[in-house]
Amino acid sequence: MIMHIYLIGYRGTGKSTVGRLVAAALGRPFHDADIVLEHAAERTIAEIFASEGEVGFRDRESTTLAELASRPPALIATGGGIILRESNREILRFTGFVVWLTAAPETLWQRIQGDTTTAARRPNLTATGGLAEVINLLAAREPHYRATAHRAIEAEARSPEAIAADILTGWHSFSTSP
Repeated sequence: MIMHIYLIGYRGTGKSTVGRLVAAALGRPFHDADIVLEHAAERTIAEIFASEGEVGFRDRESTTLAELASRPPALIATGGGIILRESNREILRFTGFVVWLTAAPETLWQRIQGDTTTAARRPNLTATGGLAEVINLLAAREPHYRATAHRAIEAEARSPEAIAADILTGWHSFSTSP
């Protein structure tokens, strides 16, 4: 069975940053699922949302996950909404070790605002946008993150290296358990 390490969590939890560190430590390839999706579509996520709506984007997201899951073992940073579909949650749990990175909504909003690529590449997902969107979507998604993850790791006020070390510890326990 293929055993990937998947990072799940809301936008801004550090999945891509931490994922690169863990992949390097394990000598595995790193894939950012959103970037893979954008390259395949030859459009940004915001452009896909504008032309195909959220359903079209989520279809592409599911296709991307299935394709990445079929590759040799890697570290895969997923989009924040990957857990919205039961079929995606099943793929994640069946083909890998799933780590949920967590942080407070206010911290996530601050990080999102500080990411210069976010506005150009990613749309607001609700009419409200802003901190209210983060709070509402995080509350709606939290049960799915919790049910999907093998391990939750706090990413609030910790260095990427410390978070990566926790993931590696969890991975070693997970991969050596009977």
